[in-house]
Amino acid sequence: MDGRPHNIRRKGIYLLPNLVTTGGLFAGFYSIVASIDGNFTAAAWAIFTAMFLDGLDGRVARLTSTASEFGREYDSLADMVSFGLAPAIVIYQWGVERLAEYGAVWGRLGWLAAFLYVAAAAFRLARFNTNAGQDRRFFQGLASPAAAAGVAGMVWLATHYGIERYELPALVAGITVTAIAGLLMMSRFAYVSFKDISTGKRVRFANLLLIPLVIIVIAIEPQVTIFGLFLIYAASGPAAWLWHRRRGKRQDPVPP
Repeated sequence: MDGRPHNIRRKGIYLLPNLVTTGGLFAGFYSIVASIDGNFTAAAWAIFTAMFLDGLDGRVARLTSTASEFGREYDSLADMVSFGLAPAIVIYQWGVERLAEYGAVWGRLGWLAAFLYVAAAAFRLARFNTNAGQDRRFFQGLASPAAAAGVAGMVWLATHYGIERYELPALVAGITVTAIAGLLMMSRFAYVSFKDISTGKRVRFANLLLIPLVIIVIAIEPQVTIFGLFLIYAASGPAAWLWHRRRGKRQDPVPP
């Protein structure tokens, strides 16, 4: 998603970046199929695979000078499937569909939360595509891949630890995470995009130790770590907004 350059003038279809985008689209489609079959671990991993390929296609397009308007639009459509539709269906199949057993109101809340997520993802992608003048260092609203990672991470975490997905507390948690992820996508909170990080810059040797440390931390408990990273990143937008708001109030001159 969000990785294509905005100043695209070139017309045409290029094989390599669109092949990567197609791989991400396939991963999103497979996630839907796996969730329907009840294989939620595979469904979550398919969304994570789509995230990796989504970050790769833009880089491939820039490195090979094969960016095109077709590629940008195709990338957005693929993102809508992988990070909009797929997570909503995964969470619905995981247990939200069973909420109707607790009453008609619960059932409506379940599928409405899933729809809210889908609509928010579409809104987020459309806003990104039309807001060409935004600062590359920040996203306006939670990016759809990050939101999808939160939903998929929660399902993976619950599946791994054998949390009963038909129990009401687990279902309420699923609705809450899905709804909050959707609302954050539609928000105007600023999120760090990490696009200003250049792989070609020289770094201190000690900073290279961060790479194996991050890998080790993720490898110890990947389910907990990935979902925890989503919670921290999702909370960073509102937290930064509150911090700047309080800081601005402190700097305002006191009226006589």
